[in-house]
Amino acid sequence: MNVAPKASTPSWPTPPEGGWTADDLDRLPNLPPHTELIDGSLVFVSPQTLFHERAVDFFKWQLQSLAPEEFEVVREFTIDIDDQNRPEPDVIVVREDVVEDPDQTRYPAEAVVLAIEVVSAESVSRDRETKPMKYARAGIEHYWRVEKEMGLVVVHAFELEPTIQAYTSVGIFRRRMKVDSPFAVDLDLTKIKPRREKSQ
Repeated sequence: MNVAPKASTPSWPTPPEGGWTADDLDRLPNLPPHTELIDGSLVFVSPQTLFHERAVDFFKWQLQSLAPEEFEVVREFTIDIDDQNRPEPDVIVVREDVVEDPDQTRYPAEAVVLAIEVVSAESVSRDRETKPMKYARAGIEHYWRVEKEMGLVVVHAFELEPTIQAYTSVGIFRRRMKVDSPFAVDLDLTKIKPRREKSQ
């Protein structure tokens, strides 16, 4: 006897009219880790590559060791831009005075001085176009986009031009990144690699 399989009930949440809000991220049950809200839509993150993991770790720990005391460096933490946008940069530098409550799940965008995105295959458009536009309009002063080109790490660094609420390039860095804002850093980008190189 042939019995057709029952249609499975979708396990993802159905959006309300007008889309989700920033507060919904804290209320919706069973969301995958690192879910973002972009223009009222939930964005689920694909499994990340080893390059992505190492790059995020590198910037988190390097910046944490270099940041002045008034700043805190946090990885994969959402920020409030507006009611329909609560993205999660890979690394952020925030003013230390907003890091108070151990149960907090987000920071206000106005407290963020640097947002870093490590580009993945599925996030190219968001990291190159959508997110920088939103970060700039929210007043985040610095944005770094990290990519891999021909096996090398490349960092595209931008600074906010407040009169037009848009980013201008302050440099494209390969192998070494040296900038003075938001604080002085001198980074050896070649260290974003496996701990042990394979023997030739």
